Amino acid sequence: MMALHIKVAISSEFMKAFAAVPRKMQGKVLEFITKFRNNPMSSAISYEKISQFKDPDLRSVRIDKNYRAIVKKPDTGNVYMILWVDSHDRAYEWARNKKCSINPESGSLQVYDVDDSQIADAEKNVSETDAYQQGLFASVHNRHLLKLGVPEELIPLVRKISNEDQLDQLVTQLPTEANEALTALAAGYSLDEVFMEFDIIPEKESIDTQDYEAALDNADSKRRFFVVEDDLVLQEILEAPLEKWRVFLHPTQRSLVERDWNGPVRVLGGAGTGKTVVAIHRAKWLAEKIFTHENDKILFTTFTRNLAADIKENLGKICTDKIMRRIEVVNLDRWVSGFLKRNNYTYDIDYGNKTKALWDKAMTLAPQELNLDEHFFREEWERVIQPQAIRSLPEYIKAPRLGRGVRVSRQNRKAVWSVFEEYRVLLNENNLREIDDAMRDACAIIKEKGDVLPYKAVIVDESQDMSVQAFKLIRQLIPGDGQKNDIFIVGDAHQRIYRHKVVLGHCGINIKGRGKRLKINYRTTEENRHWAVNLLKGISIDDLDGGQDDLRGYKSLIHGIVPKVEHTASFQQEIEFITSYLSNIEKADGSVSEICLVARTHDLLKQYDSALKAKGIDTYFILPDEAEDRKQAGVRLATMHRVKGLEFDRVIIAGVNEGIVPPEGGWTKTGDAVIQRETETHERALLYVSATRAKKEVVVTGFGKPSRFLGTQQK
Repeated sequence: MMALHIKVAISSEFMKAFAAVPRKMQGKVLEFITKFRNNPMSSAISYEKISQFKDPDLRSVRIDKNYRAIVKKPDTGNVYMILWVDSHDRAYEWARNKKCSINPESGSLQVYDVDDSQIADAEKNVSETDAYQQGLFASVHNRHLLKLGVPEELIPLVRKISNEDQLDQLVTQLPTEANEALTALAAGYSLDEVFMEFDIIPEKESIDTQDYEAALDNADSKRRFFVVEDDLVLQEILEAPLEKWRVFLHPTQRSLVERDWNGPVRVLGGAGTGKTVVAIHRAKWLAEKIFTHENDKILFTTFTRNLAADIKENLGKICTDKIMRRIEVVNLDRWVSGFLKRNNYTYDIDYGNKTKALWDKAMTLAPQELNLDEHFFREEWERVIQPQAIRSLPEYIKAPRLGRGVRVSRQNRKAVWSVFEEYRVLLNENNLREIDDAMRDACAIIKEKGDVLPYKAVIVDESQDMSVQAFKLIRQLIPGDGQKNDIFIVGDAHQRIYRHKVVLGHCGINIKGRGKRLKINYRTTEENRHWAVNLLKGISIDDLDGGQDDLRGYKSLIHGIVPKVEHTASFQQEIEFITSYLSNIEKADGSVSEICLVARTHDLLKQYDSALKAKGIDTYFILPDEAEDRKQAGVRLATMHRVKGLEFDRVIIAGVNEGIVPPEGGWTKTGDAVIQRETETHERALLYVSATRAKKEVVVTGFGKPSRFLGTQQK
């Protein structure tokens, strides 16, 4: 048995390779790793040095007659790295040009390809002198390229780059941190801004390029390597090896998760940047490192029940049962309902299904001379009265009406107030409260009872869909300002599909100096990201705190297929195309369970379900209140609202026709131009959300007249 100080690290690339190993072989691979961990110098571990390997420390290790692992075995030190597993020939092919070394400036442990002929060609065409006079990165010194994560051997390739297309072609050869930094520079960031963005210290003490133990503690190394300390933990990780988010965090993600914040934090990021991953790991880190008493609880809340179910399932993948007992995951409406019931609340909470008749009665008092329809009153109630908790005419007369496109003089407000007053009376008579009222009542109970809640921190996901009253309640759950690690909020207003704009500062949540952004899309290809972002091009998007957000620097480092738009003359022809597409994927991949067909409404989805079943295609509905069961076979079916927070290899967005996307409905009849624009933005956001669920491919289908949202996207 070896000394306990021996360290064995597993690379993220190994997990990718392990997933492709036949199931019957995976058991043997696990046995090998266990033996290797126990004693990597055992005579039973047969190292084979291969002269063709570029890296002299790489070894082939026999697993059985046909399979080999590739490991890094330094001449000195106590660190061993398992890099790859495959059949004999493919393992050798993978390892031939690989180098695994410590970057002398960044200190990170990197694995990359070295093609001698390619590098020689680059050196021949770009001399060191010319490098500082031409090329996309001409102004960046070699030492700074190293600091950004470019391996020294690959600097000539970087010097040869003259445009972004050439940079994209080099993506697969560079370590991820180098890709990200160079992409940011190409997007217009200065070198100093890139250093700040990626938390790079320009002047740093010298790096020992033989100290692999220190290198494994580097933030960039941690996105690639996991130090195995427990066989059971390793087995759990390898059971779902493609879910790398469970183990490997990007340094910018880790810096948000593992930090002792002095107050509320808001994290923005485009679709696929890992906001929910950060929130999940933040909850785990707080429970394990900060709020560790058995009575300390962390509330993890989001807008919808289905998202809460998905988050709870994913938290369970990285947390022990003991930790999970102290993290309460629940959507906010359900939390409010449960809290009020426990406090003997006598009102029924209405979520929009019981008030139509009450509005009809209240509208009989509407002043006819002002020529204001029911849409105006509903919108005024939802956007002015409720967010500002207005209870009297004097309050209404003085209230600002920001975001309203229909002007109402203060004199006329007295006339329209009678409708709101009557509606409130009718709510009371029918023992009803809207959810915003219920949240205010919950706040009042908390204030009255004092410190009655066990929560030490609140984590909020999909914050862009939360209301003003929701954030005021969240603030009250841990009252006061300036408490450490109290509120952690993640969101993206580009994905707002339910609620209106909120300013966190107006809700008592001060994020000054603690507003952060994630910019690297880990889920989708650059082609899918670009297509989706164009849906919102030219639309002003807020940052959840009164400012403007943008997607500058938002990029994917993965490339793939350009989204396809297929519009047919009839529904039946659309089904024929979808059926043929599914058949081709099934022939190539063997399964369609990683494909989700998305439609705007549940009723429309049922039509596609019936049509696909008639063609003999198995389907699986992703239900509103449950996490997806990945063990169930069949093409996934989900509405545009339900698909939020999920991801699939491929997404088919069906029925993208005018009148369906966006749907014809009451919102088009409003006389408020501001609300028309805002609601259309929400509808575009639904399409944006749907497209960004796909990791590999997006296919958009429809029949009849195409949706106007597609516009130039079809080209």
